[in-house]
Amino acid sequence: MADEIDYEIIGNDMQIVEIELDPSESVRAEAGAMLYMGPGVKMQTSTGGGLLKGLKRAFSGESFFITSFTHEGQGKGYVAFSAPYPGKVIPIDLAKHGGRFLCQKDSFLCAAKGIEIEVALTRKIGAGLFGGEGFILQRLTGDGLAFVHAGGTIIEKELQAGETLRVDTGCLAAFSDSIDYDIQMTGGFKNALFGGEGLVLAVLRGPGTVYLQSLPFSRLADRVVAAANFQNRGESKGAAGIGENALGSLLGGDNSF
Repeated sequence: MADEIDYEIIGNDMQIVEIELDPSESVRAEAGAMLYMGPGVKMQTSTGGGLLKGLKRAFSGESFFITSFTHEGQGKGYVAFSAPYPGKVIPIDLAKHGGRFLCQKDSFLCAAKGIEIEVALTRKIGAGLFGGEGFILQRLTGDGLAFVHAGGTIIEKELQAGETLRVDTGCLAAFSDSIDYDIQMTGGFKNALFGGEGLVLAVLRGPGTVYLQSLPFSRLADRVVAAANFQNRGESKGAAGIGENALGSLLGGDNSF
């Protein structure tokens, strides 16, 4: 049975979540996610249930260790968590989703005590091998509140039974365990090579809830790396130009140095 916690999401584009704790209530978080906490809250880092659970979290993209925050004082306590890159915090009440929810690796932020973070393998081998986010997903299980983080704007879609949605694989943030997840090759040779959307799309079939993100971290990182490489090439060309001018001056007998 998970602890019943209250929370407030603060901010717009770079959100944090502040958890309110009654005496003896606890919240678990990814190591390093804590932003601030009030008096009376004790922090304890562990594997969260033994070596095997720590290895499972590491395998799913989270850190080996997990940190628990327990309010040991009187009255109300509080602790806040922030994500490592700009985006939104998605609160998920697992009790309303059959006690299980899937999300992309690295997206877990924090959860009430009693929520477990497990490794989830995609149902179909094709989705695992070509799905863009890899074979590994995270499964959150329990009957309380969990919070995941996603980049950019968040879009919530409620799919009816048999209703399908095709999504760029990187933009899929989280979805109900009842959703059928598979991949589909993009049609056409030119689309695959020059469309910029990759070779495959994720195909989701309801019923269930789907959360999409407009700016996955992988896309942001690709743009940053591309911009850095472009700048480095420009600086290299500039340095080469200066060297060529200096060499030309020396060979031409320019003694202005």
